[in-house]
Amino acid sequence: MRHVFTQVTLALVTAAACSVAVAQSDKWPTRSITIVGGFPNGSGVDIYARKIGQALTTAWNVPVVVDAKTGAGGNIASDLVARAQPDGYTFLFGTAGTHAINPALYKKLSFNVENDFTRIAILGDVPNVLLINPKKHPEIKTCGDLLKLMRDKPGALNYGSTGNGASTHLAGAQFASAAKVNMVHVPYRGQGPAMTALLGGDVDMFFNQSAPSIASVKGGRTIALAVTSPTRLAALPNVPTVAEACKLPGFVSTTWYGLFGPAKLPPAISNKMSAEIVKMVSTPEFKTWLTDTQGITPAADPGPAAFARIHKEDMKKWADIVKISGATVD
Repeated sequence: MRHVFTQVTLALVTAAACSVAVAQSDKWPTRSITIVGGFPNGSGVDIYARKIGQALTTAWNVPVVVDAKTGAGGNIASDLVARAQPDGYTFLFGTAGTHAINPALYKKLSFNVENDFTRIAILGDVPNVLLINPKKHPEIKTCGDLLKLMRDKPGALNYGSTGNGASTHLAGAQFASAAKVNMVHVPYRGQGPAMTALLGGDVDMFFNQSAPSIASVKGGRTIALAVTSPTRLAALPNVPTVAEACKLPGFVSTTWYGLFGPAKLPPAISNKMSAEIVKMVSTPEFKTWLTDTQGITPAADPGPAAFARIHKEDMKKWADIVKISGATVD
């Protein structure tokens, strides 16, 4: 009898706990939400995450703050969110870098990019822009000029990146492979130092992400020879694609941004967050902000099902590209 009583008591306690969890999910959010980003303030990730945070704050009347936890190619931020309580108050602004490239790049991760996260929404395709410093290379006006110089002087030119295995590195590796040229990779710790190196003449070129590239191009500090997207960008309409400018048919090198929660996030919370994000990024005003100021192509379907499919496909694609690049991180 005592054993039966104990089982009944445990069942009632469990049911009560589930009822409380459901009730809390229904009321969510009731306090501040944190969106963790793995890249520095002023990066494309940071700019976009803050835009989303402001919109959510307005929609739900709770503070939504962005917290940059930089390091290890975004892995520190990813690990933090993978270990967070699935209560709806901690999310990750992830990228194809953190969740499709890093599994192939790093020999061991402290989290599983598929099983330790809940996919909320995919936030758009992010291209790179092939930049040069006109003061260092006044003779280069087009991608054709660049390729001629590289072929005349094999291995003499280098390119900066935001770190080993970053999209800014792999875009260069893809370019070198497609164009059959040899150039030296010089990794830096983030977008700021890499751009400083380009402007200071320490590197010859930089396949920088679109958002931080646009201001430098429009300000005349850099020249954009090409974009790595399949079509031209609304933000840089006069800049041809790599396929056009460099005579490399089919060349595309884009990544994506996406919002993740921890695994086992209650469906009531993940669905509400996903619905709000999808509604937000699907408005004409938000799409215009993405295309005209960030150089980002809005996702055709931002929802979690499409996100899961794209994520799975990209893990295979980027594993192949990482192999081509020879990049690896312990």
